Amino acid sequence: MGHLSNIQGTEVYLSKGSFIEKESISVSFEFFPPSSEKLEKQLWESVLLLAPLKPSFVSVTYGAGGNTRQRTFNTVKRIVTETPLIPAAHLTCIGSTSESLQVAAKEYWDVGVRHLVALRGDPEQKTGKFIPHPKGYKNAGELVRGLKEVADFEISVAAYPEVHPEAQSADSDLDNLAYKLDCGASRAITQFFFDIDVFLRFRDAATARGINAPIVPGILPVTNIKRLIQFANHCKTSIPNWLKDMLNGLDKDPNSRRLIAGWIAIEQCRQLARHGVTEFHFYTLNRAELTRAICHALGVRDQERLEST
Repeated sequence: MGHLSNIQGTEVYLSKGSFIEKESISVSFEFFPPSSEKLEKQLWESVLLLAPLKPSFVSVTYGAGGNTRQRTFNTVKRIVTETPLIPAAHLTCIGSTSESLQVAAKEYWDVGVRHLVALRGDPEQKTGKFIPHPKGYKNAGELVRGLKEVADFEISVAAYPEVHPEAQSADSDLDNLAYKLDCGASRAITQFFFDIDVFLRFRDAATARGINAPIVPGILPVTNIKRLIQFANHCKTSIPNWLKDMLNGLDKDPNSRRLIAGWIAIEQCRQLARHGVTEFHFYTLNRAELTRAICHALGVRDQERLEST
C-alpha cells in the first residue's frame, strides 16, 4: 500500500503503478447570474444538485462592464440565506469607481459574504484594450488591495496557464500573478485548459518564481464544440486536435456528446490528481449533471450519503 494521507476532505483512491495512494480532493463551482425566470430555475436546480457535494465554495460571475451587478448580488444573497454553501462573489474593475466597488464589497460583507473573486475585467470589444475608469482601479492587484481595505475578505484571482492575451510575455504574466497575491489574494484559479502539460509547466514556473499560494485548475466540461471554440478564441486557449476529433460529428447526438465530454474531463482531473493536484474549480455553465458525474469519478460524493453509511 502507498502512503495514506490524512488530509481533511473527501477521500479518493488513485492508482499509481502498483501502489494505491489516498488523496484529499476538494472542489468548487462557478455559476453565472440568471437573466430570466427559466434560467433562474435551471440555476437553482443545479445549485441543489451540487450542494450535497459540499464544495469549498461556489462563485458567481459578474457580467462584462458590470452589467449583472445586481443579479450577481441577488444570486449570492440567496445562496447565503437559502443554502449551506459558501459563496464567492466576482467583482471587476470595468466601468466602476474604486469607491463604488468598496461600497459593493461592504454590501457583500454585510449579508455574510467572506470570499470575493477579484478580476480586472475584459478589454473593450471596440478597442481590444482595457480602459480603467478615471476614478477606478487600474488592475486586479489594486482591486485586491482596495477590497482588503473594506474587510478581511478571502480573495481569489485569475491565472493563465497559456499566458494572458495582453501579457508581454509568460514571465511578465507570472510577475502580475505574484503582484496580485502580494496585494492580498490567497489563491489563483486558472483559465480553463485541456493540455495537462501546459498546466504542469505553468505550476512549475510559478513555484520557481516564488509563488506559494494554491493554483487551482479551472475545469470546463465540454458538450458544444462550437461554443467551446468561441470561448477559446476569446481567451486564447488552445484546443487539442484530439478533442475536436472526439466531439466532431455529434451535433445531433447530445447523449454521446455528454458521455464523451464527461470522459474527457474525468481523465483530465485524474491525470492532474496523479501529479498532486487536490483542488478543482468547475465552470458549470449552470448545469449540474456533468459536474456531478466528474466529481463522483474523483470520489467526491454526496456528504449526507457518505455520513449515513
